[in-house]
Amino acid sequence: MKRFLPRTALALVLGLSALPVFASSKAGNPWDSLQPDREQVIASLNVVELLKRHHYSKPPLNDARSVLIYEGYLKMLDPARSYFTAADIAEFERWKTKFDDLLKSGDLGPGFSIYKRHLDRLKERLEFVLAELDKGIDKIDFTLDETLETDRENAPWAKDSAELDELWRKRLKDEVLRLKIAGKDDKAIQEQLTKRYKNQLLRLSQTRSEDIFQTYINAFAQSYDPHTNYLSPESAENFDINMSLSLEGIGAVLQSDNDYVKIVRLVPAGPAEKSKQLAPADKIIGVAQGDGEMVDVVGWRLDEVVKLIRGPKGSVVRLEVIPASNAPNDETSKVVAITREAVKLEEQAAKKSVLKLEHEGKQFTLGVIEIPAFYLDFKAYRAGDPNYRSTTRDVKRLIDELQKDKVDGIVIDLRNNGGGSLQEAAELTGLFIGQGPTVLVRNSDGRVDVLADESKSPYYTGPLAVLVNRLSASASEIFAGAMQDYHRALILGGQTFGKGTVQTIQPLNHGELKLTLAKFYRVSGQSTQHQGVIPDIEYPSVVDTKEIGESALPEAMPWDSIRPVIKPDNNPFKPFLAELKARHDARVAQNPDFVFTRNRLALSQELMRETTVSLNEAKRRAQQAEIEARQLAMENAKRKAKGEEPLKELKKEDEDALPARDEKLKPEEDAYLVETGQIMLDYLGLSSALAKH
Repeated sequence: MKRFLPRTALALVLGLSALPVFASSKAGNPWDSLQPDREQVIASLNVVELLKRHHYSKPPLNDARSVLIYEGYLKMLDPARSYFTAADIAEFERWKTKFDDLLKSGDLGPGFSIYKRHLDRLKERLEFVLAELDKGIDKIDFTLDETLETDRENAPWAKDSAELDELWRKRLKDEVLRLKIAGKDDKAIQEQLTKRYKNQLLRLSQTRSEDIFQTYINAFAQSYDPHTNYLSPESAENFDINMSLSLEGIGAVLQSDNDYVKIVRLVPAGPAEKSKQLAPADKIIGVAQGDGEMVDVVGWRLDEVVKLIRGPKGSVVRLEVIPASNAPNDETSKVVAITREAVKLEEQAAKKSVLKLEHEGKQFTLGVIEIPAFYLDFKAYRAGDPNYRSTTRDVKRLIDELQKDKVDGIVIDLRNNGGGSLQEAAELTGLFIGQGPTVLVRNSDGRVDVLADESKSPYYTGPLAVLVNRLSASASEIFAGAMQDYHRALILGGQTFGKGTVQTIQPLNHGELKLTLAKFYRVSGQSTQHQGVIPDIEYPSVVDTKEIGESALPEAMPWDSIRPVIKPDNNPFKPFLAELKARHDARVAQNPDFVFTRNRLALSQELMRETTVSLNEAKRRAQQAEIEARQLAMENAKRKAKGEEPLKELKKEDEDALPARDEKLKPEEDAYLVETGQIMLDYLGLSSALAKH
């Protein structure tokens, strides 16, 4: 839903003649020339006006908002509290409740001053680390019993430079130790880290006024919600916009994660997903063009990493990544080569398969329709091509084919479906409910638009289940929510992503503003925002929901509800849910795949709670060996239960497994799909037994 707003907001400020003049920083400062220009001042005033008039929430720009902007800005610049000193913060505090007034008057000075102090401190830290490296890493004593606190989000600010020196000495020691345990020798580590920090120092010297402006205005915009962003003219021209810059070329959505760039999700049928070598939460630490030199990108900004990854269709980019499956502090990386290409519509198209199951001594056949995205070939549709491709048309055809196979029910598989066309989500809903509302869109003025399907009767009336997970988002949540609210299907799997907001792009005199102007609601009146769709029966998650999902994003808009537009009949599933869950629990208690997923997530969460690491090499290696032994034991327990050969070590399995993982699992080998089928058959058995009585 891409809509443009009237240009009145721009007109209001374009006529301004008196704009603020800013004092220079102290003499001799290398950042003296970095000052806001007239275009940036006008753009900032435009952003203030657009957010005031058109943002969905319309929160006031006041002292409370100023505190949010200030705290968000500090978090963007110094997330681990490792650059600024307590004295710096004391100096900045005078502006803490004044950013509202400063922004309204077009005064960007304090925003620039804080950023330039950040540049000063970053330069000091990089020079300190390079001086430490010059002493030689062979001089570092790894027998001392030292520790490093890794979670510094709420740590006290360092008293002075000496305290920061000690923190950075330990950070460097930790980096060296990680690379040693990953198998690198002293010479290679010395070269890698020296190059990394020298590159960061060089890029620091290339900072432009636009970099400061974009960061500062984003701290302001993102105090409203995580999907409201300012894009500089260069960013607006170069990048598609998604949750965090969707990459055309490799098909991945990325976001910043302190010094790293992290994969949030893979676009279905995109080059990255097809490689079978990348996964959500993997960290990208290096990028190379073709056979060229690998560029270390640790500490780079997201947009800079994106520039390196994008490139001409057909060219090869190599990514060095630390897999999310690694134990914490395990820096062992792998290199993945990906050929850049546009995602083809036909590769994202819905596909069918047949799942054969034995249930209570009888054989059943279920149809599975996997929908990777909600797509519509707009070009062909607008041209009047009667054979245009769309999710709903493809699913209709697949239902016909499955009914010819005499299936006992159908599973709609929406796992990892990040959304797409709202129109298609609404039309697909209509295939299963017939005429009626499908989704509500509430605008910033409080008006509610009801999207409805006009079909007189449903296309498919047989048994239905919908399988979702944490990466099912947006349009997927609208469809799954409607199926749940109409009591048309059992919803199974994991809690969905929780993105229930609509954004628009508004061109400015300088760059663009993406702002949230509407919110989705289910026909029951419940928002899909923040909470997502809660399945009727939940499966263990393969990703940590605290790390990935709308609720993991700062300033995410809350869940709420409005008046429902339907009063569905009695829920046919409700009388059986307790029994269905009891049978499900009994089945999966010993299911090797479910046990493995539960145990792996539990281990990951246990390790995430440990926020200090030992800098003693012997202790660290022992901890690493213990974690790897636990991971290997979990993997081998699963293999033993499935009658497979156990592994001697994990790393070897990863290398050997990559080519084989290109082959898609058969439906009967997908534990979550099989369990979904079993729950559906349980329901059919229970409901037919009740009907007979």
